[in-house]
Amino acid sequence: MKKEVLFLILNDYADWEGAFLATSLNTGVMPDSEIKYVSKTVAPTLEEVHSIGGFRTLPDYSFQNMPSDYAALVLIGGMQWKSPEAEQVAPIVREALRQGKIIGAICNAASFMCAHGFLNNVKHTGNTLAQLKLWGEANYTNEAGYVEQQAVSDKNIVTANGTGHLEFTRELQILLQADSIDRINEAYDFYKNGLVR
Repeated sequence: MKKEVLFLILNDYADWEGAFLATSLNTGVMPDSEIKYVSKTVAPTLEEVHSIGGFRTLPDYSFQNMPSDYAALVLIGGMQWKSPEAEQVAPIVREALRQGKIIGAICNAASFMCAHGFLNNVKHTGNTLAQLKLWGEANYTNEAGYVEQQAVSDKNIVTANGTGHLEFTRELQILLQADSIDRINEAYDFYKNGLVR
């Protein structure tokens, strides 16, 4: 049976930030890859969620009925990570950390992780150190752990800035062992550099 990877989305989510990862999990990293995972969406309620790009998504799960047995929790960035809805995500992340789940957070979702102290014991990145310090305030005590990269993976947590969606995808594929490292890197190179060089 395929394991579920939960993509947590809020209104005004950044639709491109999870697209490559979701596709690679649902169809395989490469055309002949074994498919080990299925992508599912989770949101505050089962009502329609709107993306920045205008897509309307009906979540598979709400915060109230999401499963506890899943392979990874992926927080997709967007414009609502300082909202009351976003505050409902903190206990979900706390429980995922307690269970040792793989967690991904990109763009403003990484800033949210910082604001709640979830990045204080891992190497990480985000939408600049200045933004993490602004969002994190006194809850952020790991400025030394910040790495100026598109995506950073450490201790089952992957963070990325808003333009690092391909690197975010690669790091989560590696943690999930979605395919061999060589094939993951080959897929990354293809999407990063294209057919024409």
